[in-house]
Amino acid sequence: MSSSTNSPTHHTSTIGAIGAPSRRNTELALLLFAVVIPVFAYANVGLAIDGKVPTGLLSYGLGLGLLAGVAHLGVRKFAPYADPLLLPLATLLNGLGLVVIWRLDQSKLLQSIGQAGNAAPRQLLYTALGIAFFVVVLIFLKDHRVLQRYTYISMFAALVLLLLPLVPGLGANIYGAKIWIKIPGLGSLQPGEFAKIVLAIFFAGYLMVKRDALALASRRFMGLYLPRGRDLGPILVVWFISILILVFETDLGTSLLFFGMFIIMLYVATERTSWIVFGLLMSAAGAVGVATFEPHVQQRVQAWLDPMKEYKLSQQGVGGHSEQSMQALWAFGSGGTLGTGLGQGHSDLIRFAANSDFILATFGEELGLAGIMAILLIYGLIVERGVRTALAARDPFGKLLAVGLSGAFALQVFVVAGGVMGLIPLTGMTMPFMAYGGSSVLANWALIGILIRISDTARRPAPAPAPSPDAEMTQVVRPS
Repeated sequence: MSSSTNSPTHHTSTIGAIGAPSRRNTELALLLFAVVIPVFAYANVGLAIDGKVPTGLLSYGLGLGLLAGVAHLGVRKFAPYADPLLLPLATLLNGLGLVVIWRLDQSKLLQSIGQAGNAAPRQLLYTALGIAFFVVVLIFLKDHRVLQRYTYISMFAALVLLLLPLVPGLGANIYGAKIWIKIPGLGSLQPGEFAKIVLAIFFAGYLMVKRDALALASRRFMGLYLPRGRDLGPILVVWFISILILVFETDLGTSLLFFGMFIIMLYVATERTSWIVFGLLMSAAGAVGVATFEPHVQQRVQAWLDPMKEYKLSQQGVGGHSEQSMQALWAFGSGGTLGTGLGQGHSDLIRFAANSDFILATFGEELGLAGIMAILLIYGLIVERGVRTALAARDPFGKLLAVGLSGAFALQVFVVAGGVMGLIPLTGMTMPFMAYGGSSVLANWALIGILIRISDTARRPAPAPAPSPDAEMTQVVRPS
């Protein structure tokens, strides 16, 4: 025999969604390590060169700590749910780059040819401008989806940036590559560094609209799915523009970065493996075609195939176009597994490129294989956090933009590291955050800022549902 009775009425209220942890304190703790490690490295270099702690140690530590603090406060205020690893990783790379640039500044050889002496203070200024740019991105870019409105404006802006170095009187030919513009009173600027970000915005907006047509409307040919002619047109235009950059600016790196980023985003948007094969075939065809008649590209390939021959010819004064490749390989070889120690290498023999794309050779000699692996791991973590941000993003535009920016960053690291280590021909691009150069530092801090904005939007908890009047009172009936 059972009976039921009414239990007392229970008053319940709607409970808001529990907010995800912001992880800003984690970021602050990691930033502390990201500042302390370069400060110790700075002291190490001073002790190795002069046998005493450098006089600028305190000012360097305070300067880097202040800049990191400003960036952290900007994230805490304007992107509180952003990924906690991106800012510390970028700060660590930037700080280590500053240390090694200062270490090369002490070289008497580089001072004698006017390539060193005051590069580190200028790089610290560029870093301050880069972090200011980073904070400005966070303040004014409140939602990354706004960028989608400027898809075709971005395409036009990117073309202007890429063509600026070809304008007579504005462009400058430096060491055979026409990728610079001269700005009176400010020195030189590399527009291609900013073009990669603007192009990623264009590609993300374009592919978001066209991805279904590119993925579904295709023909099968020899095991590959090829798109229709009208859908293939824009891809051929992008390929042709990248070839034109290679021909007129003799810039292998930017054209590879440009087309490679597009193929990565195309593959992610359509999930067609055939795009990877198609892109590699088009890249190879374009590079071989240009190398057959462009002398500068031929010289780069020759220096890659036989660096010792080029070195001997330059030493004899009877030719040779690049002795830096061989000097870099010797630097890596002399570093061994654990390196010679900071400040105790001889990578200044690389001369004019020592603090730009060849700065990786200094790290290789003085920190050894272990140090290079650690640095590449830090770069890999930045790319991984960017891809994780793409996976977490709730909108297709944000996913494609995060993948594009991460892919561009990864490609630039590969192109520079591969060229310095002899894996591929040299390209003349700069190692992100570590190499000397204002354009690269500004552009890469802006890139990190956009990734942090996307990750903040992706990780931000959904707003709690509004209280419902019907849920204010509930009556629960329990069997007795």
